[in-house]
Amino acid sequence: MSLLDQILEKTHSGACGQAWIERPSGGELVSFNPADGTELGRVRLAAAADYEDVVCAATKTFERWRMLPAPQRGEIVREIGEELRAAKDELGTLVTLEMGKILAEGKGEVQEMIDIADFATGLSRQLYGLSMHSERAGHRMYEHWQPLGVVGVISAFNFPVAVWSWNALIAMICGDTVVWKPSPKTPLTAIAVQHICNRVLTRRGWQGVLNLVIGRDDVIGDRLIRDARVPLISATGSTRMGKHIAPIIAAGMRRSLLELGGNNGAIVMDDADPDLVLRAVLFGAVGTAGQRCTSLRRLFLQKSIAPKITERLLAAYRQIRIGDPRDPGTLLGPLIDREAVDNMMRGLDHIREQGGEILYGGGHSHDNFVEPTIVRAHPAMPILKEEIFAPILYLVEFDTLEQAIVWHNDVPQGLSSAIFTSNLNAAETFLSARGSDCGIANVNIGTSGAEIGGAFGGEKETGGGRESGSDAWKAYMRRQTVTVNWSGELPLAQGIKFDL
Repeated sequence: MSLLDQILEKTHSGACGQAWIERPSGGELVSFNPADGTELGRVRLAAAADYEDVVCAATKTFERWRMLPAPQRGEIVREIGEELRAAKDELGTLVTLEMGKILAEGKGEVQEMIDIADFATGLSRQLYGLSMHSERAGHRMYEHWQPLGVVGVISAFNFPVAVWSWNALIAMICGDTVVWKPSPKTPLTAIAVQHICNRVLTRRGWQGVLNLVIGRDDVIGDRLIRDARVPLISATGSTRMGKHIAPIIAAGMRRSLLELGGNNGAIVMDDADPDLVLRAVLFGAVGTAGQRCTSLRRLFLQKSIAPKITERLLAAYRQIRIGDPRDPGTLLGPLIDREAVDNMMRGLDHIREQGGEILYGGGHSHDNFVEPTIVRAHPAMPILKEEIFAPILYLVEFDTLEQAIVWHNDVPQGLSSAIFTSNLNAAETFLSARGSDCGIANVNIGTSGAEIGGAFGGEKETGGGRESGSDAWKAYMRRQTVTVNWSGELPLAQGIKFDL
């Protein structure tokens, strides 16, 4: 049975390991292909009682899972990675069908999942804590990291499976269980991933480690962010969404890991390699139809090089092939839905009202397809501070690097950034404390395409969370500082005397 056949056979909204909820009572959701509007499948949504079943299963399983040695948990994650390798083509194609990104990006997203599974497997033997020297003789001090509990993951449509894996597979090796609420715009890819994971969890006897619940925000989402049994919520989405859920989670003295808006910028100095700039800008601005949180939206060009770069960009944009994302020759697929198209068109109206000059594109051809757009902008335009989730690229000319950095940082968001230069001083200035204020800063590469080995996340209204590589695993664990007294005496710290 193919992966898609399995999905259509089990279009339920909740799974506790292998046990799919047979008759969830939260209504029905239809998944559409954004490229042509055809129906892909229907999903029965979870209601409050179904949510309770899923969280109870995750909570109960956590009591056992946390006691399994981390390397053994890593071996289970490794097997999930092998199942993803076997399903890469099918799952990548489904991502393309349901989300609309081109096939190369759909399969690339699944490769990210495979890579994070490999990373997590190795990490399962490296959950290190520090050893400290005690001021008291005969005492040993060290840090010990413990599993946190049930981790709630709320994912967005633009990366319907990869970002879930950044959280879930790392949380697994940390000893946590997971409850996943995917985007209602991409439910079938979530069901597919649950099927893949179930193959491993079922044969290993660990149903309930990874759990799926699909439902309305006001029914499932609201319960998840308020649930005291879920000590960490990792949520990817808009800044508006983050501002809504963060105070609710904080009020319960729980943790949040937020990956929100981007609005990313790149600075091009006059000594930059134009070929390098062109390739990086095209992928950053046009890839995923501008629907990445790391999409390039603001391009700052030093005045002496601006005419050449602008002309080359216009020539390249004229050659971009728009169409069916399954066609290998397509570079730009559709936006996710009509609402996204309307948001882009309204944004272009505001751009014109604020004095922006549309140099290329700005049109809406058919269905959810739009033209990639280049805008000549000035730094005082208010819309430059907003993130329009569409392929709109602003060109802003500058005189000095210091001026460009000020304009670059003058937005509420702070995810990804880049500079293109062959000058060491310029690069290091951009990377210094007075340079980019983003969580990601690149030199001579674009804003998109982060590797899983580095911690991913941003500052300011991007949320401040970190996922994936480096020591991002610490977000999914709790730290204990341990002191062991083997001296046979009881000296107090700071030399305090308290003798009877």
